[in-house]
Amino acid sequence: MSRLIFKLRHVPDDEAEDVRQLLHDHDIDFYETSAGNWGISMPGIWLRNDDDYGLASSLLAEYQSQRQRESRAQYEADKAAGRAETQLDRLRQEPVKVILYFCLCAALIYVLVTAFY
Repeated sequence: MSRLIFKLRHVPDDEAEDVRQLLHDHDIDFYETSAGNWGISMPGIWLRNDDDYGLASSLLAEYQSQRQRESRAQYEADKAAGRAETQLDRLRQEPVKVILYFCLCAALIYVLVTAFY
């Protein structure tokens, strides 16, 4: 029976390709499903053989731990060099979007607070 091993929604292409290569390198048989024509289905990588789940999940856990460490190190290096994006940078790049989100959050807080007053 098939078993979902990795959800592909909101996953960068390089990470999805790394996962495919990892499974391929260890001869783990898998297939992919897409989000469908309307984008509402579950895109993911599925194992054809349920017996491979233990090995595949341990490989993915190790890969994701390594990727997290590398991403954290890259962020810290960017932060130390002054290249990390800040909220002020985002406000400069997309002022309308940031102000709109701020107004939406303020309106939501207002509605929630006044509802219990």
